[in-house]
Amino acid sequence: MNKTYLAALSLYLFSGVASANWSATVTGVSDYLFNGVSQTDEGPAIQGSIDWAGDNGFYAGTWASNVDFGDDTNLEWDVYAGYYTSFDNGVNLDVGIAQYTYHGAGYSSDGNYPEAYMKWNYGGTDINFWYSWDYFGTGVGHVIAMANHTFNLPHEIDLLVGIDQSQSLDGDKWEWEPGDKNYIHWQVTGMYSYQGFDFSLGVQGTDLETYGDTKVLFTIARTFSF
Repeated sequence: MNKTYLAALSLYLFSGVASANWSATVTGVSDYLFNGVSQTDEGPAIQGSIDWAGDNGFYAGTWASNVDFGDDTNLEWDVYAGYYTSFDNGVNLDVGIAQYTYHGAGYSSDGNYPEAYMKWNYGGTDINFWYSWDYFGTGVGHVIAMANHTFNLPHEIDLLVGIDQSQSLDGDKWEWEPGDKNYIHWQVTGMYSYQGFDFSLGVQGTDLETYGDTKVLFTIARTFSF
């Protein structure tokens, strides 16, 4: 699925249901970490999203962030659409597809890629999967599997503990490090909301040797509904 098709799907979903909820979120992060790997050369980022959610469970949105890969690529802009539903046993399911796009130089779009996802939730536990068949435009299949659990602590503080694995399905075309097609990422993050702002402070790390070092990550976000 290419960017044009997904954008058209998003517009179709936007116009298909009159009864819907819109929101926009602005986020500041000390480092844009993507599964533990910095996308901003360990620098800060400003991120924003606009989301639409229909009463029938369908949703769509767009998200953007500055990036720094050491070249002229300076913007990531994504679009996504999906469906969310809840079952009688308390299990929730979120399935969808996203298109990641990169901008700033003539070659930046070479890294564009699609990704399908499936997210299961029960109480404070999340089991999530992502699959791309053209990871970063390399034609490689790539899978991410993640498990998180959120603990409710005193004083309305939540503590998220999570671990995930990123796995290339073709080491000849994509390796995270020489001879290594996969890596593990972990995080322990505290979250707190105050006066309409969402704060988080945590530690993340990976088992990569050349990048993905253990880092402290701080975020602040504000969501506006309309």
